[in-house]
Parts: sequence; structure tokens; C-alpha cells
Amino acid sequence: MNISSLLSALPGAIAQGLIWGVMAIGVYLTYKVLDIADLTVDGTMATGGAVCVMMMLNGANLWLALLCAVLAGMIAGLVTGLFHTTMGIPAILAGILTQLSLYSINLAIMGFKANQGINVRNYHLLVTSRNVKVLGLNNPILVMIIVTAILIGVLYWYFGREIGAALRATGSNEHMARAQGINVNRCKIIGLMISNGIVALASALYAQYQGAVDVNMGRGGIVIGLAAVIISSVIFGKIFHNFALKLLGVSLGAVIYYIVIQIVLWLGLNTNMLKLLSALVVAIFLAIPYWKGKLSKSKSSKEVRNA
Repeated sequence: MNISSLLSALPGAIAQGLIWGVMAIGVYLTYKVLDIADLTVDGTMATGGAVCVMMMLNGANLWLALLCAVLAGMIAGLVTGLFHTTMGIPAILAGILTQLSLYSINLAIMGFKANQGINVRNYHLLVTSRNVKVLGLNNPILVMIIVTAILIGVLYWYFGREIGAALRATGSNEHMARAQGINVNRCKIIGLMISNGIVALASALYAQYQGAVDVNMGRGGIVIGLAAVIISSVIFGKIFHNFALKLLGVSLGAVIYYIVIQIVLWLGLNTNMLKLLSALVVAIFLAIPYWKGKLSKSKSSKEVRNA
């Protein structure tokens, strides 16, 4: 095993980690802030890319295509929110229903083709894997650092306002929030829309980065998002207390996840086993807080017995 091959692959892993870190921030908003397990993201992680690529292929401006991708993701989040709040469908099932519907919708957006390519030579792309080792402003790592910083800044500002505080209150204690006069159903819908809009943005950026969009691009995306959130919680949970720093930690969690994946691939893992590895990484990081709790309890009980 040549260490130089690993070092050569790390810039690509970091760039992908930063893109998926944007997606993980969207997952964080529902999973941690709203306390909702939203599975819509497996669908919107392809929807944003499909909308962005198809609009650009048909002559749309890059920024307009990105905006429409975000709006498409927000509409998907709106549908999940309405399923949950107005039809009484449990949130996790509402997300599954929307995700299932999005598979057909994404195919329709892409002209009923499983994938569509977009070439950086013919179109102006914000990020592309071809520039991952270029020392310049068009390097996707630098671009994604800027995008992530702007996104975190906007979310920090938004969640510091009254509506953002209402969203956080809804996730912390829905019954208490309702007693305070907060429309919790509206907050859930808004939260799901924001989350899926961010996921769709990540999808659009990822489609540009790899030069194509695929209808299965988001399959298993929720696992990667949760991995980033859990890794962030385990590694940075006791360090980052500020909301903006927590969002930064989620982004760094995605980068760490992709670096770990790259190292394991370098060690010779069959790429067909990646889904299994992803599930194991999430399971291990989920178990760490539980193991820590059990260990601290056993230590406390021993101290009590020895006293």
C-alpha cells in the first residue's frame, strides 16, 4: 500500500465531505433541532441535482438553477410537513412516502433517464472534481468552505430570531411550545422545508462536482447525514456549545467520515461493501455515548461500594 496514493485521494475526500456536510446540516436541523427523523432527504438528495442539471442543460443560469433546486427541495419538505401535520401521518412514514414519490418525480425531471451528465467544458459549474488539486479560487474545497460559512452564518442569524427560537422550542418540548402559543405544526413544516432546501442545495453542488446526476444519487444519504451528526456529537459535543459551532461540527463530521471511508478503501475494502461500512460507522458512533454512560455508571457504583 502506497501512502502517496492515499494522500493523493484525500483532497477529493475532503471536497466530498464538505458537500455532504451541507447535506448533514440539513439533517441536523430535523434530527437534532426539530427532533424529527426525516427520511425525505434520500429523495431530495437527487431532486436538487436533477433540477439544477436539467435547467443548466436547457440554458438556465447557474445561480437560477441553484435557486430552483433549493425551492424544489423546500417543496418536497412542504409535502412531508403537510402529510405529517394535516393528515396525521407519523413523521418518519411521511418522509418515506415523499421519498418514494420523489423517485418517479426525479425520473420525470430527468426526461425519464436514470442519469444525466453535465460537462464542465461546456457549462460554468460552481464546483467540479477536475479542480480538486488546483491551487486557485476555483478549487472545490475553497468554494465549499465559503458556501458552508455563508450557510452557517445565515442559519445562525435565522435561528436567533423569534421564528427560529420557536422552531427550537418546538423540537425541545412540543407541548410546552404549544402552551406558549407557538403554532407547532407551522414550525414543523417550516423546519422540514428549510432542511430539505439545504439538502437539495447539497444535491445540486454534488451533481456539479461529479459532472452528472443519478436518480439513485441520494440512496442511503440519510445514513451519511446521520453519521456526520453523530460523529460531530461524539467528537465535538463537549467542545462546541454555540449553535454556529455545532453546525460547523456537523460539517467537520462529514469530512471526517469521508476521510475514514477513503482510508478504509485505501486499505483494500471492496467498494461494494461501502453501504455496510457506513451502517457500521453510524452504529459504532451511536453506541459510544451509551458505552460511556454504562462505564461511568459502573465506576460510580464501584466507588459507592468501596466507600
